[in-house]
Amino acid sequence: MMHEATLQFIAQHLQDDVRTLALKKAPEGVDLSTALQQIEGRQTALRKLPQWASTDGLWFPPRLSMEQCSSEQTALYKRSLVARLLQTPEDEVNAALRMTDLTGGFGVDFSYLAILFGQATYVERMAHLCDTATHNFEVLNLTQACVKNTDGTEYLQEMEAVDFLYIDPARRDEHGRKTVCLSAGEPDVTKLQTQLRKKSRYCVIKLSPILDIQQALQELQGVVEVHVISVEGECKELLLVMQKEATPSVPTVHCVNLSEKVVYEPFVFTSQEETQAICPYADSPKTYLYEPNASILKAQAYRTLAARMNLHKLHPNSHLYTSEIFIKDFPGRSFCVEGYCNFSKKELKSFLQDVPKANLTVRNFPAQVAELRKRLRLAEGGETYLFATTLANEQHVLVRCKKATEAIK
Repeated sequence: MMHEATLQFIAQHLQDDVRTLALKKAPEGVDLSTALQQIEGRQTALRKLPQWASTDGLWFPPRLSMEQCSSEQTALYKRSLVARLLQTPEDEVNAALRMTDLTGGFGVDFSYLAILFGQATYVERMAHLCDTATHNFEVLNLTQACVKNTDGTEYLQEMEAVDFLYIDPARRDEHGRKTVCLSAGEPDVTKLQTQLRKKSRYCVIKLSPILDIQQALQELQGVVEVHVISVEGECKELLLVMQKEATPSVPTVHCVNLSEKVVYEPFVFTSQEETQAICPYADSPKTYLYEPNASILKAQAYRTLAARMNLHKLHPNSHLYTSEIFIKDFPGRSFCVEGYCNFSKKELKSFLQDVPKANLTVRNFPAQVAELRKRLRLAEGGETYLFATTLANEQHVLVRCKKATEAIK
């Protein structure tokens, strides 16, 4: 329990800069390190966990745990996913259902998932996180939560089977360096996969967004769904859904882009569909140019996207698309093409004479953004968008665009 003076200090300085506060002498009776941790945690929660930030009495862990925890948007998505898998209402407790989170951590994902279950077990080997979780679950009125301070791998071997398992392997080694190999995670889910399937109807594994999806599918059995989750265009999480009774099949891949402003429908496909899809190529940019969102690019739904939306690709490796007709529901950014040119000095000078600044993107082009921006002498920003890319005939071009939200009239 925190001393009253510490609680008052936290309340008084919630909006203040933590680094500035750290340089000041703590008032009498104030545990400054604890106060700074809580202030910084709540400030991070305002960005990542607005619902938690607005709940009085919650405790926040050290910075690393806050950085690594799920956002509210991704946690809510997981809840809707699990509700669909178990065919249960998304915002109601189903007393007959049981779940276990084997890597509890700060408990954000657990708290959003536990709402679905009559019994929910949180497993975490770090005692201070268990203490924080116990307190927070009481504040959040998660009466179905049971906290176990033990190793998740050992607990898995001894536990009874449940309806749902959740596991989020640590993706840093003992030196704090990020790991991307599936077997390098802690715990190693490749070694636990038989038990994970044996002890649950469904198991969701949260993995790094930079992990190779096809490699993961080769190493794990029983995966029926892959979810590539982006938030506001940035790839954040990779979820693999394992099913106990799964028969060998091609898993569906769900490309999800979460946004507070727009509701995007997931783009769902299979690797088999991608292989068989026919992808035409354009000789040059047409009226509209399209850039897929991060989830589409990560999942490599390149050919399927073109085939489904009747688009032409600029080049097999450019991952930019074009059309004469505006595609309203394209899963990514849409632009009106104003023109394009090659990279001769004469053409560039004429093409950019009225463009003092622009938003520059490089796709399949032999130069980095900073290098090209310096060469073109362009400031950053404005309403003009430039794409340096390669066409199907291997010609390097600069495409000039404006953002499009509807068809040109």
